[in-house]
Amino acid sequence: MAIDAPMLARIRRQFPAAARDATGRHRAFLDNGAGTLVCRAAAEREARARIDWSANTGNVFPESKGAEATILAGREAVSDFLNADGPHAILSGESATSLLFSLSYALGRTFKGDENVVLTAYEHFANVSPWEELARIGKIHEVRYAKFDTETFLLDVDDLASHVDRKTKVVAVAAASNFLGTRSPLPELARIAHEVGALLVVDAVHHACHGPTDVRALGVDALVFSGYKLFSRHGSFLYLRPDLVEELWPYKVDASPKHGPEKWEWGTRDQAMFAAVSGAIDYLASLGGTARTSAKSGAQRRARVRMAMESIERYELGLNRLILKGDGTTPALPDVPGLTLFGPRTIPNGLGRDPTFTFKLAGFEDPELSRVLYDTYGLAVGGEDYFSRVPRLYGMETAMRATFVHYNTRADALVLLRALHELAAKRG
Repeated sequence: MAIDAPMLARIRRQFPAAARDATGRHRAFLDNGAGTLVCRAAAEREARARIDWSANTGNVFPESKGAEATILAGREAVSDFLNADGPHAILSGESATSLLFSLSYALGRTFKGDENVVLTAYEHFANVSPWEELARIGKIHEVRYAKFDTETFLLDVDDLASHVDRKTKVVAVAAASNFLGTRSPLPELARIAHEVGALLVVDAVHHACHGPTDVRALGVDALVFSGYKLFSRHGSFLYLRPDLVEELWPYKVDASPKHGPEKWEWGTRDQAMFAAVSGAIDYLASLGGTARTSAKSGAQRRARVRMAMESIERYELGLNRLILKGDGTTPALPDVPGLTLFGPRTIPNGLGRDPTFTFKLAGFEDPELSRVLYDTYGLAVGGEDYFSRVPRLYGMETAMRATFVHYNTRADALVLLRALHELAAKRG
């Protein structure tokens, strides 16, 4: 399957806000790294679940049974999306941050205080603070940071390996940096972690919408992503290796379940969150094939989601190349005078690159540039720190970031390139 013009038109019908904002103004939405637009399928499923299955679980009447079935279906959909071990390995939470704090707490209870955790220098703080907190309260000895190459912006895997020793209990990494677009070589990092008996914990919040995420093939022990960055609503999901689901003891209410994912979840589950993520994942599965029954069989849905995410990755590769190389008429992003790009300027073979482009443009403050890009060119491009460690490494408070997903077009990319070249020329 390829995302050609007819397929792209079909995709964009699921995302009416991709072309026009709430006021009806034509625009291009490029702030996807802060939260993707919600697809119709997710919104419609959520609305139906809120109306039809509004009761708490555990009772005999239809609203309660419907809520139970909706929650289970959501876990199954997430399991299919991640090629996980089954719904019993899928935990839910308010956010990726809350889930990683819950995981770090449970792991911290098993540590003696002389251990270490290894991170990358390009982590989101959701995957920093939970581990730093363990060091602060004496549950581990230290957090170590592996550097990235400041020319290629790729992770220095040798440096990371040098930080891992017999006292390392966790290697926690972003699947892709939400600031740089750099992808982490997860199978290689899994090998490094597992050689010393450490766990590989992956923050896939930024990357999940950009390509296949197969937790078993990657060899990860835990992986988190957020619904609102996968075309759904707020709320997050954590894959946890099934034996760890049972063996670890999370921060919990004593009367809550003692086994399964419910053991990890705080309070009553929101059935609508599970309905919405099911809708988003079934939408993705529909891109991998046209059979109406394809999303109702777990095996078929897994295969179709995989096909869809591979197609999305190929399509976004074209957007990556357009931004980084231009089209022969429009110069590339790295060629904009006065622009500093933070992230790979090429697409690493075998690793790829997320279509995330963070930059500073000389002569503009970020809030000003964000406003000009929207008011003058109809481009929704954010300017902030993105809760990443990277800006601090460069002594910056904020930067501009354009993040593309599969509902964006080549025209969106060209408008961005032309706008930045035009603004750079005006500022001289």
